[in-house]
Amino acid sequence: MALAAAIRYTIPSMPLTDCRLTVAQTNPALGNLAKNLDEHVAAIEAACAAGSQLIVFPELSLTGYFLKDQTAELARGLDSPELQRLCELSRRISILVGFVERASDGRIYNSAAFLEDGRVLHVHRKVHLVTYGMFDEEREFAAGDEFRAFDSKLGRFGVLICEDAWHVTSGLQHFLAGVDAMLAPSCSPGRGVSGGSTELSSETSWRTLLDAHALLFQTWVVYANRVGWEDGAFFWGGSRVIDPFGRLVARIEGFDTATLQAHIDAPTLRRARVATPLLRDSKPWVLARGLERIAAQEQRP
Repeated sequence: MALAAAIRYTIPSMPLTDCRLTVAQTNPALGNLAKNLDEHVAAIEAACAAGSQLIVFPELSLTGYFLKDQTAELARGLDSPELQRLCELSRRISILVGFVERASDGRIYNSAAFLEDGRVLHVHRKVHLVTYGMFDEEREFAAGDEFRAFDSKLGRFGVLICEDAWHVTSGLQHFLAGVDAMLAPSCSPGRGVSGGSTELSSETSWRTLLDAHALLFQTWVVYANRVGWEDGAFFWGGSRVIDPFGRLVARIEGFDTATLQAHIDAPTLRRARVATPLLRDSKPWVLARGLERIAAQEQRP
């Protein structure tokens, strides 16, 4: 079995330093790139003043979400003036920003760029585009095709854009790559309550999902969701940071624009992985064999 045989699994090192971060829970103006960029700059300046080393913005934070016919007009390459302005600011603080990316081949993606030391260090293109309910992302975007961990001066990170987090194989790949933190920018709309609870159903689902990622994948989880109304949809916020034991460290209350500051650190990560060595004891080659077996069965007449 070629895939299973190719895996030479080693546990990556843990380069995470003590990292002070800001999560910016924003309400982007739909299609107004200039206004949103100015608000990003203001949020970055405030985060720097607060002593943060990293700031995380929501999904499509530079453009808004329901872009429809504006998508192509707002798409930007990595060398665009808007991203270059943020790159200059990344000499002072690392930045994760959501934008519409126009790739060199002309395809358009729902992307998140990690900027650091004046350059684009990493770009994640949303893999799992949403095509149910009120969503039709495949109408506007091409789908990304990989989950790739990357090394920052602050640690080893992986990005999951909203729906990516709802597919367990996404987080699993980052886990096996030994990430210190999963950064999860989102545009999650609010949905109703049930069972007498005062918590939105969407928040209940996301809280369960994010806690599970942190606990099962033994990683810090940083969730940045947007707020506000757009095209009749309400975005509920709920941005938060969860530690590798699955414990809530900080969250933003309410449905308004706000920021939170948090501190993620290597000792907590190390304690979680020593107490329950899930990464050490994982067997990805067993999964690889299972996938090959399933693929072979599908190919049979």
